[in-house]
Amino acid sequence: MATIKDIAQNAGVSIATVSRVLNYDTTLSVSDETKKRIFEAAEELSYKKKPARKQESRKIALLQWYTEKEELEDLYYMSIRLGVENRCRHHNIHVDKYFQDNYQDLKEADNKGLIAIGKFSNKQVGELVSITKNIVFVDTSPDEERFDSIVIDFEKATMKVLNHFLEKGHKQIGYIGGREVFKDKTSVIDDQREWTFRRYLDEKGLLNETYMYQGTFSVDDGHSLMKKAIHEHGDNLPTAFFAGNDSIAVGALRALLEEGIAVPDRVNIIGVNDISVSKYVFPSLSTVKVYTELMGESAVDTLLERIEGRKTAKKVIIATELILRNSSF
Repeated sequence: MATIKDIAQNAGVSIATVSRVLNYDTTLSVSDETKKRIFEAAEELSYKKKPARKQESRKIALLQWYTEKEELEDLYYMSIRLGVENRCRHHNIHVDKYFQDNYQDLKEADNKGLIAIGKFSNKQVGELVSITKNIVFVDTSPDEERFDSIVIDFEKATMKVLNHFLEKGHKQIGYIGGREVFKDKTSVIDDQREWTFRRYLDEKGLLNETYMYQGTFSVDDGHSLMKKAIHEHGDNLPTAFFAGNDSIAVGALRALLEEGIAVPDRVNIIGVNDISVSKYVFPSLSTVKVYTELMGESAVDTLLERIEGRKTAKKVIIATELILRNSSF
């Protein structure tokens, strides 16, 4: 595992700055560009480098549904992007990067294909298809009969966490998650983690709606929603919380520590994604590891197959793994 010193050297900043950024210290004043360098260095150093292959250069487009600013709040998408970029370097492929706020420029670009990372409405999918037929969607599968996609089974990931809590004897289990909306505001996006949590605990007779909180997938909302849960439930606060992603979990951890609530002795918490930050927060975060680098690599390989003539759509489901650290037993 890369150390904080390694990240500091790679990003060209002090060890203290890296530590405070990785722990989302709200009292630290640094630019988004500095945060971006630190987060990208942390992700890059966690990857195993592969030697580049020499072949004819090609060009593809990479579209992120997040803006660069939003990407800093949810490193899951940054990590997938870096996986794509690393794999493209391996294949000597040039990548034109676009974010949701400038993807209209795609229409004027000359690319062999497109990797679309994030979630896209039916209208947006139609617009992308008008640009190129060679598309791979990552983190969503708008139509598995027509389009290639690389996805995670978040239903299974959620059940891994809940089964772990149940095996450890927890009966009061809370949820802090996020709600997302398509960028064109056409509808709210259903979240597998939330409905799986509801369904599974309801089947066990353990669902308590008052233990469920939703906001955005951000550190700030994880912090504010956990504060709300603490003040609403007091001594009856759940003994375990499932956080919809690691950013939420990091904010929730900070709220618990600020309120003097021992983690994991009083409250266990497990997130999702295993972003690089998870190893460095205090206490280190238990999480469901999503192999984001492999998602990015698989997207590139799948797109190359499509460019080279494959006609039948392919849906790739990447496995996850429960990683237990110090925020849970």
